[in-house]
Amino acid sequence: MRILLITGDAAEDLEVMYPYQRLLEEGHEVHIAAPAVKKLQFVVHDFVDGFDTYTEKLGHSWPADVAFADVDPATYDALVVPGGRAPEYLRNNPDCQRLARHFAEAGKPIAALCHGPLILAAAGILVGRSCSAYPALAPDIEAAGGKFVDSEAYVDENIVTGRAWPDHPAWMREFLRVLGK
Repeated sequence: MRILLITGDAAEDLEVMYPYQRLLEEGHEVHIAAPAVKKLQFVVHDFVDGFDTYTEKLGHSWPADVAFADVDPATYDALVVPGGRAPEYLRNNPDCQRLARHFAEAGKPIAALCHGPLILAAAGILVGRSCSAYPALAPDIEAAGGKFVDSEAYVDENIVTGRAWPDHPAWMREFLRVLGK
C-alpha cells in the first residue's frame, strides 16, 4: 500500500519516526508530505515530575518527500497524522485540509495521534465521530463536533486515534488491522 504521512517542523519525533519505520517494515511505501520539500526539524516531548505539561527538546531532522500542494491523494491508500506542535499550524493549511478530507470522504484508513486530530478537526472530519487525542485536546475535539475518548487506540470505522507516543504499540496494532480490511 501507498501511505501518506503528513507532518511539519516541530512534529513529535517519535510520532513521525515510529509509524514511518513500522509501516516500511510491513512492506508499505510511505511518503512524508509537508508544507514544502525541505529538511524538517522534529522535537521530543517528555514528561518531567513536577511539570504541569510536557517539556520540549530538539529531536531528529528528516526530509519531506513532497509538498502538500503537489500531492494527489487519490494515489494513496491511507493517511498517518502524527502529533507534536506541527498540527497547530498545519491545520490552517488549505492543502493539508484538502488531503485529510480526501481520505475521510473516501473512507480510507486514517491514523492520527496526540495533536494530530487537530488537523482532522479543522478539516471538519470529526463531526459526529469519536476519537482519542492528547487529553488536553478534549475541548478542541468537542468544539469540532466530535466526542473525545481517552483511549490508547480508539477505532471509529476507518479512523484510528491515540493519545501520545506511549500508545504506539496499541495504536499501530489497530491501524495495521484497519489497513488489512
